[in-house]
Amino acid sequence: MQTAEIRWIGKQEFVAKGPSGHALVLDADRTTNVGCGPMELLLMALGACTATDVVIILEKKREKLEKLEVICSGERATEPPQVWTKMELLFRVGGKVTDESVKKAIALSEEKYCSVAAMLRKTAEIHWRYEIVDLEKEKE
Repeated sequence: MQTAEIRWIGKQEFVAKGPSGHALVLDADRTTNVGCGPMELLLMALGACTATDVVIILEKKREKLEKLEVICSGERATEPPQVWTKMELLFRVGGKVTDESVKKAIALSEEKYCSVAAMLRKTAEIHWRYEIVDLEKEKE
């Protein structure tokens, strides 16, 4: 069993240390905002989980990925518990990659590999889209 430790440091602020030993500050009070909120971490976790999958899948397909950004947006329920109810991911992909490979990599992450998405799908609709960006035009 993996274990995380959360230590209260005052107000609504905590230091969380994960099973890996890495720590971060959390702040549930959005007015003081000294750290990420717990629900915010879920949004970021979804983006990081699926981004990791996409990188690994495109690597295995020998695609020349040069850039990947995942922009995650979400809506939460209005009543407690205010779970995520709708989430949207925009993948901005750059490099010598084919449209079909990018689409397939995202689909595999969404449907099979991303454990964060699998958990969040219990309460949220998750939609995704992607765009392949021209890195030369972005340099201008």
